[in-house]
Order: sequence, then structure tokens, then C-alpha cells
Amino acid sequence: MYSPIRYAGVVAALFLFFVAPVSATQWCVAKNDSGDPILQKALDWACGPQGGVDCKPIQPGSSCYAPDTVKAHASYAMNSYFQKNKQAPGTCDFGGAATVVTDDPSTPGCTYPGP
Repeated sequence: MYSPIRYAGVVAALFLFFVAPVSATQWCVAKNDSGDPILQKALDWACGPQGGVDCKPIQPGSSCYAPDTVKAHASYAMNSYFQKNKQAPGTCDFGGAATVVTDDPSTPGCTYPGP
């Protein structure tokens, strides 16, 4: 039996599925409760030959050097690795020290790589 309400609900669902924008924009950042030693290890790994990310922006005098904290620098490096690997599952873990977020962590003067 035809029901206008059911039909309208199906049309609305199809509209949201096919037309409404879906945000797949994600970044990888250090968890708030991760200590500096584990974050330093993640930073060294991501910026080293294994991770292979460009960490020049977090060097002294560069655009993302400030704030000069292990957490901020590790977040930038972790995210760079995550984006370099096309946000593949498991590339934002770093021993449990990182998490995926949908809010852009960029700051004035420092743009985090995105998808």
C-alpha cells in the first residue's frame, strides 16, 4: 500500500545519502594523556627513515615550530605520517599515543597537512 509519509522518508534518506556532503576530513594528533617520552619516540620515528615524513615545518624558525612542545611537534609529525599513508587504518596509532580527530588542528601560521 502506498504511504505518502513512507515515500517522503525514503526520498529524504536518498537525498541525504547522495546529495548531502559527507566530511571525510580527518587529522591525527597526540592524545592529551600521552606522556612526553612516548610522544618523543613517535616523533623520532615519524621524522626518521621509517616514517619518512617531512619534519622541516617543526624545526626552529619554521612555520609550525611554535608552540615548542613535544606534544605539538609529535602531533604534526603523526598527522603528516597519517596523511602520507592516505589515512589508512592503523597509521594513526603510534603505540596508543595518537587519535583521529575531525577538527582541524592547524593554528595561525601553521597548516597541518590534510587529505
